[in-house]
Order: sequence, then C-alpha cells, then structure tokens
Amino acid sequence: MIIRFLEWMGRFVLKRLEELGTIVLLYIETMRQMRHRPRIRHIVAQMSHLGVDSLSIVGLTLLFTGAVLTLQTASQFIRYGAQSTIGGVIAIAIGRELGPVLVGVVCAGRVGSAITAEISTMKVTEQIDALRVMAVNPVDYLIVPRMLACMIVVPLLTVFGDLIGIFGGWAVAVYYSGVSSYLYIDSIDRFCNAFDITGGMIKAVFFGNVIAVLGCYYGLHSPPGAEGVGKATTKTVVVSIIVIFALNALLTFLLF
Repeated sequence: MIIRFLEWMGRFVLKRLEELGTIVLLYIETMRQMRHRPRIRHIVAQMSHLGVDSLSIVGLTLLFTGAVLTLQTASQFIRYGAQSTIGGVIAIAIGRELGPVLVGVVCAGRVGSAITAEISTMKVTEQIDALRVMAVNPVDYLIVPRMLACMIVVPLLTVFGDLIGIFGGWAVAVYYSGVSSYLYIDSIDRFCNAFDITGGMIKAVFFGNVIAVLGCYYGLHSPPGAEGVGKATTKTVVVSIIVIFALNALLTFLLF
C-alpha cells in the first residue's frame, strides 16, 4: 500500500515538473519570437476580441464588489466616527488587491478559456500543422499576439474596474449609508496615491502574461477530440486562477 502510494506520488511530481518545464520552454520561445516585428493587426484584433468583449463582465463584477465592500464596512466606520476614511479605504482595497485579482480571475475564465478553446480547436483540425507546413512559426503567429494583447488589455481592464468599483462604493456610501459625497471623494485624495493604482496595474501585467501563456500551452497540448478541447479549457481556467492567487501574494510582498 505504501509503495503504491509512493509510486503514485512520484509519477504525479514528475508529471508536474515535466509540465512546468514545458511551460517555461514555451515562455522562453515566446520571448525569443518577440524580437521580430510585431503583427500590429493581429494584436489589435486580439485586444478587441479578448479585452473589449470583457468590459461588461468586468464592470459588473467590480461594481457589485465595491458596493458590497462599502455596505459591509461603512456602518463600522460610522460607528467609530471614521466616516471620513471610507472612500480612501475602499479605493486602496480595490486599487491594490480586489481590482487586479478579480479582473485576473474574470479574464482567466473569459479570456484564458477562449484562447485555449481556439488554439486547441486549431490543433484538433490540424491547422497548426498546416502553419508549420507553410513555414510559419506557430509561436510567432498565434502566441505572441495573444500574449501582447493580454499584457495590454488586462491592466486597462483593471483601471476600468477600479473606477467602476470606487463608483459602486460611492453610490452605497452616499445614498445608503448617508456619508457625504465630499467626504468620500476627499478621503480618496488624502489617503491614496498614484502607486495604489499603478501597483495594481503592474500586477495585472503579470496576470495577463500568465493567462496568455497557460491558455496557449494547454491549447497546444490538448488531448485529441472534442472532449480534449473541453478538458484543456477547464484546466486552463483552474490553473490560471491558482497561479494568479499565488502570484498576487508574491507581488504584494514585493510591491507593497
């Protein structure tokens, strides 16, 4: 029994290490291909497909998050006479943590799954093999535009989400908790600085990088058939969310 367990554990660890090594090699190859002239048209198309189409879900997610966060905390601040700090606290919480993390999770589900489904379908239908036959590097043609697009749109979505989240907090604070609009806005000016937002944008750049790399990796290595496409898509979302939370903890230690 113990020997079988150790054998299973060994196979599991070796498989995970092999997977990690393959991802690192793919990432290095992608960085190497970025030395070539970027395909601006493809990058803009991916930004529209991956970024613009995610605006609505990002906006709704952060709007309700800011509203609920204010709803839960405003009464406590008012009880202890600290209502003049509500806006600043909400803005810092959203700008540093909730904004980039929630946008990263939403994009992992919306963007990462779309990338994996598209590339895995191309693999199943042998379109990637056709690119190699035509002497087109799949990494340069498929992965680089998606990675650059994700590294641009995820920070932009984070800024958009931050503003919507702060607005949601303002609406609840003013119209439900009775906090003065001037106090809410003034506390943001007094307690927040530019790095509270730019620090979250730095996190979002890394999150976008992770989502693109993992989405492309699992798409390129998806099992055959329609069932394989579904499994690869699910794995992309799960692994991306786990990595985003782990990376967020590391970046928070380094940045703040």
